[in-house]
Amino acid sequence: MRQFLYVLWLEIKYLFTMNNVTSLNEIKSQKMLGDFQKQKVSFNLRKLQHALNEVLKIKGFDTSLGIPHFAAIPLTQIPGDPSSIEGNKARGVYWTKPDSTGIEVSRDVNIDESKYSEFIKDFEHTYFKEVFDELKKHYKLGRVRLLLKEPRSTLSWHRDPEPRLHIPIVTNPGCLMVIDKTAQHMPADGGVWVTNNVKYHNAFNGGEENRVHLVACVLDYNFN
Repeated sequence: MRQFLYVLWLEIKYLFTMNNVTSLNEIKSQKMLGDFQKQKVSFNLRKLQHALNEVLKIKGFDTSLGIPHFAAIPLTQIPGDPSSIEGNKARGVYWTKPDSTGIEVSRDVNIDESKYSEFIKDFEHTYFKEVFDELKKHYKLGRVRLLLKEPRSTLSWHRDPEPRLHIPIVTNPGCLMVIDKTAQHMPADGGVWVTNNVKYHNAFNGGEENRVHLVACVLDYNFN
């Protein structure tokens, strides 16, 4: 009888321990991915890559933004205002700590993201218009851009006014985004991610080919 009770106690202890381990792993996983949230909506990767090639035949990446190894192609603008996607308006305000003092400074100009509601007509025939229309059903969007990160390069350590939605189109295993102290690779599989860019972060491309994401500012997304 004692032996039976002892074995039963061991089994209960084992199950309790395993449940705790599972719970801890779930909590750890949620914490690790807390600032990188995979969304339920997804798109056709082949069509995304074809649309990218179509856009590049019309307009190349704008490398005059003043950020090394970084470029953008805006997909939306303020209605009737093509100047809203020129110069530093293509970048928008952000904050960074550029030197050893650790003092935060702002860069570029404030932008009213909510006004960027018009999809650029030159690209309306591409799959990106369908993507834009679908995303609008789920999120309140600001600017939507195609963002290029060139090989073997990184962005500054900075924070943005709002979260960002990412759809990786071209990437490689050496492309990572770091938020606070957590790094995450977002694969090009048609999936959609929302990242907590209000925290300090950067992105780097450690590979030998370009990284291209469709990136949208998201105005109604809250991280818990």
